[in-house]
Amino acid sequence: MKIPARVLADQLKQIKDSGRFSPRSGALPTWCPGCGYFGIHQGLNECIASLGLPLHEIVTVSGIGCAGRYPFFTNNYGLHTVHGRTLPAATGVKLANPKLTVFAVGGDGDGLAIGGGHLPHIARRNIDVNYLLFDNSIYGLTKGQPSPTSPIGSKTKASPYGTTDRPLNATLMALTYGASFVARLFAGDPKGITEALLEGVRNPGFSIFHIHTSCVTFDKAFKTWTNLKKWTHPLPEDYDPTDIRRAFDEVLRDDFSLGVIYKREY
Repeated sequence: MKIPARVLADQLKQIKDSGRFSPRSGALPTWCPGCGYFGIHQGLNECIASLGLPLHEIVTVSGIGCAGRYPFFTNNYGLHTVHGRTLPAATGVKLANPKLTVFAVGGDGDGLAIGGGHLPHIARRNIDVNYLLFDNSIYGLTKGQPSPTSPIGSKTKASPYGTTDRPLNATLMALTYGASFVARLFAGDPKGITEALLEGVRNPGFSIFHIHTSCVTFDKAFKTWTNLKKWTHPLPEDYDPTDIRRAFDEVLRDDFSLGVIYKREY
């Protein structure tokens, strides 16, 4: 059914007047069509709009990789830093001006390979930074090499006979390192991302959001949209995120249950 131009114009005006798009910059995202990063982008934008903070009081810090482009797509302040140094740069921003709300964004390669040594220290120091880990289990920007979270047997141009390395579990790592807020999410659920981000931002200390997503260009077998929709499911209704022992049990049992895995009580 064709929607009249006047109706579309009125709907666009309502959206514009609502402020929902104010966190977005005029630069359109350059990710591949169908990339899961669009869902994460939507979830974070809705979070920022819901916080109601002046955009100059928000900073987005990125490293290198497909997620590294993120600051160009936002209206708040942003830093596009070097590969693997997203968390140290975000730490510096927060310590220099504690009044700022700081988001760090990075992929599984940026955050768990070259930058993997920084995660335990920002967690133990409990710096009030909100870290979105975009985990598509592959290096997308550099044309599809296996990453630290690629499953055993993954065949790529750089591993034609299949990888032999055991994949890392970022959610389990965050719990082990003592992060005060840990959520596991899915790029196909922007609303769930927004809700978890809002809760995490309001939680004092370091918050990490491990977001499972897809790479439609270089991964045709593992984290496809079909598989992710099949594998992911919400946490049990009786789940208590303040119970650290149950958090470990849940993460060790099933890597794709979604929601707030752990929240430290203060």
